[in-house]
Amino acid sequence: MSFPLDGVSLDAPILDGPRLRPQAGGAPDSLVVLLHGYGADGRDLIDLGNAWAPLLPHAAFISPHAPEPCGQAPVGRQWFPLTFQDPHELTRGAAAAAPTLAAFLEAELAKHDLPPERLVLFGFSQGAMMALKVGLEMTPHPAAIVSCSGMWVGAATPRSEPFAAPPPVLLMHGEDDELIPAQALFGSAQALAAAGVPVQWHLSPGLGHGIDAGEVAAAGAFIAQSLAARTP
Repeated sequence: MSFPLDGVSLDAPILDGPRLRPQAGGAPDSLVVLLHGYGADGRDLIDLGNAWAPLLPHAAFISPHAPEPCGQAPVGRQWFPLTFQDPHELTRGAAAAAPTLAAFLEAELAKHDLPPERLVLFGFSQGAMMALKVGLEMTPHPAAIVSCSGMWVGAATPRSEPFAAPPPVLLMHGEDDELIPAQALFGSAQALAAAGVPVQWHLSPGLGHGIDAGEVAAAGAFIAQSLAARTP
């Protein structure tokens, strides 16, 4: 797997978090990595693995804690700082945090003796920004990326050429999201499609900045279908 890792220093944080072994037992045939949002930690999303285990009985799940303490909450973690004042902080922050996440993914795949094509990235909010940032730029690409209540930070900078053989992407968003407006879904979908990415989207009526049962079901089906399409 390759990714621009120049930003990783020798004392870069080593990520870890709650894990779930395959429901069916034995070695996993795939790895689903769950990336939490700003001010949360890995415990926030790991139960998604239990919800999806019947669909993905041979998958392992891990939900790593982001590398930094959250700057605006007494507990919780952040992938990168947010001041909510700098219009460029999302792009710069995701770029700065990406090498640490990429190094973690490489190590986890090696630990399970799995290729990147058996990896799925799911992210919520700031974690969704990280999933799209790293998942679209790593090669080989993962099997799929799911972004929930987030956005593609690369949408503001049109690419000179489309991605080569990009993974399928599912964008999900609450119609009444008060933190990241639902318009972010449509802007990201349009920009991703223009960059050659096969993208689907799911808008949840009445939902704010969160994940509902419909999104859990839609994401699980999308992940299972995407992994089945990449069966070794």
